[in-house]
Amino acid sequence: MSDATSPNESTGTPGSPDFDAMTRDIAEVPAVEVIVTVAVNLMSAAAVKLGLTEDAEDHKDLDEARKLVHALAGLLDASTTEISSFHAAPLRDGLKSLQLAFREASLVPDEPGQGPGEKYTGPVYG
Repeated sequence: MSDATSPNESTGTPGSPDFDAMTRDIAEVPAVEVIVTVAVNLMSAAAVKLGLTEDAEDHKDLDEARKLVHALAGLLDASTTEISSFHAAPLRDGLKSLQLAFREASLVPDEPGQGPGEKYTGPVYG
C-alpha cells in the first residue's frame, strides 16, 4: 500500500472541503452561469429579507434587503454586456419586482431614484 493519496481524495483533514476539487469544478462552469447563479442567490436572499416568504415576519429586515437589492442591481449593471438578453431580461424583471416590493414595504418610501439599486436602474415607479 502506498501512503500517497489518489487525485480524487481530499488531502485535508476529514470533513474539510476539497478545495482542489472545488476549483476544478468551478473552472468548468461558464462565466454566464456563475453570474446568473449569484444573481439568483441575491434575489432569493432579498426576497426573504423583504418578507416575501411564508414566515415573512421572522426574517424581514429592510436594511439587509436594501443591501442585497443594491448589490443585485450593481451586478446586473456591470454584467449587462457579458450576459445575453435571454439571461438578463428575467433577472432585470426580478430586480424591478424586488425594488417595488421594497418601496411597498418601507414605512417611509425613498424618493424616486434613491431606492436600492436605483443608482444603476434609474427611478422605479409602481
